[in-house]
Amino acid sequence: MSSAEEKRELQKRLDFIGLDQEARARLRRLAPIINAGLSTALGTFYKKIQSIPDTAKSFTNQAHVESAKKRQMSHWNVVGEAKYDERYVESVRAVGAAHAHSGLDPRWYIGSQALVVESLIHKVMAENWPSRFGRGKSEKLAKDVATLVKAAMLDTDYSISAYLEIQAEQRRHAEEAKLAADEEQEVALEALDDVLKGLAAGDLESRLSTALPENFVKMAEGYNGSAERLRGTLATVRHAGEEILVSTNGISQASKDLARRTEEQAQGLEESSATLHQLTHSVSGTAEGASKAAGAVDVALSEARASGPVVKQAVAAMGEIERSSDEISKIIGVIDEIAFQTNLLALNAGVEAARAGEAGRGFAVVAQEVRALAQRCADAAKEIKDLISDSSRQVQAGVDLVNNAGAALSQITTRIDDINTIVKTIATEAAHQSIGLHEVNGALSRMDSLTQENSAMVLDTSKQTSDLRDAVERLVTALRGFKTRSAERLARDRQKREEMPGRRLVA
Repeated sequence: MSSAEEKRELQKRLDFIGLDQEARARLRRLAPIINAGLSTALGTFYKKIQSIPDTAKSFTNQAHVESAKKRQMSHWNVVGEAKYDERYVESVRAVGAAHAHSGLDPRWYIGSQALVVESLIHKVMAENWPSRFGRGKSEKLAKDVATLVKAAMLDTDYSISAYLEIQAEQRRHAEEAKLAADEEQEVALEALDDVLKGLAAGDLESRLSTALPENFVKMAEGYNGSAERLRGTLATVRHAGEEILVSTNGISQASKDLARRTEEQAQGLEESSATLHQLTHSVSGTAEGASKAAGAVDVALSEARASGPVVKQAVAAMGEIERSSDEISKIIGVIDEIAFQTNLLALNAGVEAARAGEAGRGFAVVAQEVRALAQRCADAAKEIKDLISDSSRQVQAGVDLVNNAGAALSQITTRIDDINTIVKTIATEAAHQSIGLHEVNGALSRMDSLTQENSAMVLDTSKQTSDLRDAVERLVTALRGFKTRSAERLARDRQKREEMPGRRLVA
């Protein structure tokens, strides 16, 4: 608004509100009273503002309050001059602008202005009290109060107008700023939309341009930094996923091999357990048989030992028979000698009978018979002697045989005793082996049970490893959809991994 327009606008307001030259003169007369009560009025004004939370936040400290109060007092001095020129307009607008910029809401300013006017009216009335009011005095006081109120209302009008103009300017600036921000935001959003589309397609290499509006440069830098970290992280995760996939392939195969070998081991243990069970049963039977054999050997040893005295008795009996044969031989010798003497006597008797002739013929016959009998007796004695000799030889042979049998039986007894010791040792060892085999069989059974459990756990581990491999493969497949490095480098790395011995990469 130009200066001329401002003057015309001010004059319109002065005319409308009735602040003519007479009212201005009255206002100039009231200036000393106003100035005298102004400090108290403004003190009440700002004290009230500071007591209410909604208004106290407009003044950060006491210095701020004192500065505003000083500006108000300076302005009321201009009001007291009642010139109502450009200087007044500048002053009142400055006060309104100061309060508007401080953030004080217009309603609180109007209310506070009412407090100032109230205080000034009290001051004006106090100056005219306690004199008796005549009609003229009352009229003068009413005009003074009316003039003061009109000046305050005009002042409030201009202040609120300044408020509104500033608020309109602020709204205009805000709208312009919002429009500019919207345009900048649209540019930034378009750029962000482009990179987000690339990101949605798996492209982690695209970046936001830093040639964006100033307010979005930090956003672009932040996004680019985050995207780079995300790219690096996903590249690392992808590389690790590829390695894990290769490792899980080996682990899966190893788990399958381990499961197969564990199952074979379990079957082998089961067969070994069955064989050992049979062996244990066989050893138990052997131990039992050895124990019975030891008993039989004990019986044989007892019987063999009992046969020793019998053999000795037989040897003694054979000795007695041999001695009896010797005695018989001696008796037979005597008989043979008697027969020889008898034969000799008979021969002599025959000779003598022959000499006697006929008289000795009978005696010769008897002698002949006696001789024949003696001869037969000698022959019988010889036969008996021969038989006795044969019997003696046979008895001697029997004695030798019995002695040999006794010696053999003694050796047999010794051997049976040795065999008995060996059989008892075998029985004892077999019993110990049977006990040991029972313990081994029990341990093997427990091993078989544990191996079965291990086999089940290995199978479960193999399944979980296979599931893990499938999950990692899905993860790697998903990660391969992101562009983090050049395709050539990725292909080269994958080819190197596939060419590594003992490793296999599933695409």
